[in-house]
Amino acid sequence: MTKTQLTEALASELGVSKKLAGELVNCFIDNVVKGVKKEGEVRIQGFGTFKKSKRKAREGVNPQNPKQKIKIPAMNVVTFKAGSDFKKAVK
Repeated sequence: MTKTQLTEALASELGVSKKLAGELVNCFIDNVVKGVKKEGEVRIQGFGTFKKSKRKAREGVNPQNPKQKIKIPAMNVVTFKAGSDFKKAVK
């Protein structure tokens, strides 16, 4: 499902305009990003947890030249762990 499809589904289920549904989706995404950036994680009970994790610096391989080693710097990444209700629904 794409963002546009999600917006259309919300609009039809809630009986609101696509514009309002799009604003709701964008607001949700913006708040998840802000929460992870500021607090380090966002937990939505039954759905899952978005969490900021640190990835250590490591050595990688240049895919265009496998003999060449490259240094990949340390960085923050976002992980998502599905909640129990989400896992049950998917099974």
